[in-house]
Amino acid sequence: MNTRYSISEARINLARLVREAEQGRPVELTRGGKVVAVLTGKLQDDRTIGQRHRGFMEAYDDFVQDVDLAELDIDPDEVFASVRDRSPGRDVHL
Repeated sequence: MNTRYSISEARINLARLVREAEQGRPVELTRGGKVVAVLTGKLQDDRTIGQRHRGFMEAYDDFVQDVDLAELDIDPDEVFASVRDRSPGRDVHL
């Protein structure tokens, strides 16, 4: 669970909150009881930005390295059996 502080509390405790964020614990800042911002460490920010700018192939390569598809025991024929409508479609009059 993230730590929450009002903006006025955050002003008083900024140095401590920055240390928390640096250690990987996001700090939520609130105004009127609603979260309006999140303070995160630079490392987490770099990871987030890096993930946003990855291309499909990089993401797919990471997925293939992290997940053993054989271990999942998924039958593609079963998964995709009802995806495509095999009916002949509508009549076309030219």
